[in-house]
Amino acid sequence: MPEGFKLDTPRVEDGAAIWRIARDSKALDLNSSYSYLLWCRDFAATSVVARDAEGEPAAFVTGYLRPESPETLVVWQVAVDDAHRGQGLAAALLDGLTTRAMHELGIRFVETTITPDNAASNRLFASFAERHRAQLKREVLFDAGLFPEQGHEPEVLHLIGPFGAPPGTCR
Repeated sequence: MPEGFKLDTPRVEDGAAIWRIARDSKALDLNSSYSYLLWCRDFAATSVVARDAEGEPAAFVTGYLRPESPETLVVWQVAVDDAHRGQGLAAALLDGLTTRAMHELGIRFVETTITPDNAASNRLFASFAERHRAQLKREVLFDAGLFPEQGHEPEVLHLIGPFGAPPGTCR
């Protein structure tokens, strides 16, 4: 974790700050402020925040276990406050969350979806797979035509894992 930040479990009181970070990212599909409050309540065990020296959220990762595949952590959103970008917070949060989830929840895979134009997220998850010596498979999960709004890019599924297995041995 970069100096001056602490990895922590999100609390309901963090919901508004997390919503603002997501809104200001200009890269994420913004959910309602209510959904971030629920996320901090119901999915805190599969999410993480980085707190600055004042204890305020500076970055977050939200995730959940896939109901049909409880060994899979789905990373929903990753965002870093603009003032704290470029310090490695996103990678540190992703590493910290998945390490915790491997030990406490028994996850073996990470999934996320990323639009092709989101270069930062594509780099983040490719480097994550490389650091963890895990296979990375990509395939379109939701084609652009499925989205009701005009101009939404396809969502490409990134399946990373299994963790702790030799490269090339993904299910």
